[in-house]
Amino acid sequence: MPDTMRAMVYRGPGDIQLEHVPVPECGDGEVRVKVDACAVCGTDLKSFVHGNPKITPPRIIGHEFTGIVDTVGAGASGLALGDRIVMATSVSCGQCAYCQRGWTNLCVDMAAMGFKYEGGMAEYVVVPERALRNGHAVRVPEGVRPEHAALAEPLSCCVNAAGNCGIAAGDTVVVVGAGPMGIMNACVVRGMGAAKVIVAEINAARLEQAEGFGFDRLVNPAEDDLPAIVKEETDGLGADVAIVAAPAAAPQEQAIGLVRKRGTVCLFASLPKGKSSITLDSRPLHYNELRVVGTSDSTPAQVAAAVELIAGGSLPLDRIATHVVDLAELPRAYELMQSGESLRVVLKP
Repeated sequence: MPDTMRAMVYRGPGDIQLEHVPVPECGDGEVRVKVDACAVCGTDLKSFVHGNPKITPPRIIGHEFTGIVDTVGAGASGLALGDRIVMATSVSCGQCAYCQRGWTNLCVDMAAMGFKYEGGMAEYVVVPERALRNGHAVRVPEGVRPEHAALAEPLSCCVNAAGNCGIAAGDTVVVVGAGPMGIMNACVVRGMGAAKVIVAEINAARLEQAEGFGFDRLVNPAEDDLPAIVKEETDGLGADVAIVAAPAAAPQEQAIGLVRKRGTVCLFASLPKGKSSITLDSRPLHYNELRVVGTSDSTPAQVAAAVELIAGGSLPLDRIATHVVDLAELPRAYELMQSGESLRVVLKP
């Protein structure tokens, strides 16, 4: 076992560097994982460009990781040497009112991997005792490729959205926004039984990228009448569900015009702090009995559901994990993300 390892360390805005740091010790009630894939999240990019007050530097970043358990600490239960795991990486306290209701993604004392705990953009990571105690480590079946397993965390956020929307077999779903999370939402609802998936995107390059996924219809709302097309595709009713994965106010405001009576609008993408106010027409909400829901993060059960989808082979994982590069190439990953060339970039430590 080496004494040091490579890791991506956040020290402040614009300052994330590949460093050699000590291999972490595995304490009582913990497990240590040899990481073999870590996907790069949009939050990682935002933290690099703008900083992140939730990260206490210096901190090893990265929360969309997978790897093999190589050490089990005294008293740690539930995992064994050689297990492949992923995590519900926003680690809950297990004690607050929300945790007691099973809503661990809404915990009032959250401590996230890569934010409060050292993250997975490294050769090794320790899963803390609190995470194990509260079920945040999830086994992955044998045969799942590391770069696919690393998608479990973002896909679990889409599982959360689908659950909040009550997605049912046969539904028509509109996903607004064809960025990485929009595409993943569209794939997840299709994998959960949606009969028709319509994807809307104003960026022509993103729309072209979505063509290979086999969605039922792709629409550019800047050029075509999206509400009219949705009505056309649903015999005049409107979609059962609209998921807004575009981080802009206008799509959120317009989404209530896309769903049928008693339909559901999900605000998946967050708007910037200080610029998050939107205006909704209350009349269709009232007369059509619409539901508007938010969705944030995921629970261990939703990560387990995402792992099941991944292992089941229904998701086009190679099309989602568009680039696999060495850990040292994180700057290139950021470039791929900013250019829109990639969906998910996966780092290999």
